[in-house]
Amino acid sequence: MKLALFDLDHTLLPFDSGMAWTRFLVGRGVLPPSAADDYLAACQRYVDGTLDIRMLHRQAVMPLASLSAVELQQLGAAFAESLAPRVPASHRAWVLRHRRQHHACVLVTATTRFLAAVVAPLFGIDEVLATKSALDANGRLNGEIVGEPCYREHKLAHVQRWLATRDLSLADCERSWFYSDSMADLPLLRAVSDPVVVRPDARLRALATAEGWPILEGGPDPAPG
Repeated sequence: MKLALFDLDHTLLPFDSGMAWTRFLVGRGVLPPSAADDYLAACQRYVDGTLDIRMLHRQAVMPLASLSAVELQQLGAAFAESLAPRVPASHRAWVLRHRRQHHACVLVTATTRFLAAVVAPLFGIDEVLATKSALDANGRLNGEIVGEPCYREHKLAHVQRWLATRDLSLADCERSWFYSDSMADLPLLRAVSDPVVVRPDARLRALATAEGWPILEGGPDPAPG
């Protein structure tokens, strides 16, 4: 088995899906105009270390707690349609090169699953590993996370569990790639045979250069073997 794993925000998408989703909901009148600034402030607190990922997730999903599963699904489909023109062809090509060689392609992201699941088809990806939002007894979002978020070392654990359901491990893969822009993904980057960094910050760029990892800036890259 050859396995290609892809991060979402600032990797396959050259922007943050959470902010794009928030602005989409503001445009639809689902959220107030202040929601985008509130989301940005929460992200800044998260980066500063004063807001953990569970609190960030809660702040992002609780404004949608009144929506039914059907309403959320309909909004998600419309959001994906609005995103399609914003996806660079070169980013689709990264996935397409792997798919043409029959590599298993998986989206692995800290983004909440209901959002990641509507974005993945834009790249022809069927398998999604993401942070799962908990639901209340009425099937509505309650702000909590099921299990561990698909983040940092837990992202590697999510991949390992997914492979285990197929009686496989990363060691069993003939070759494995992971595309990411983030130092937070270092556990998974180090676990695959072929780490690939995308538009990295200075710290990750220095590490990738030292390790000899490929660095993509958004344009075409050599076809995987």
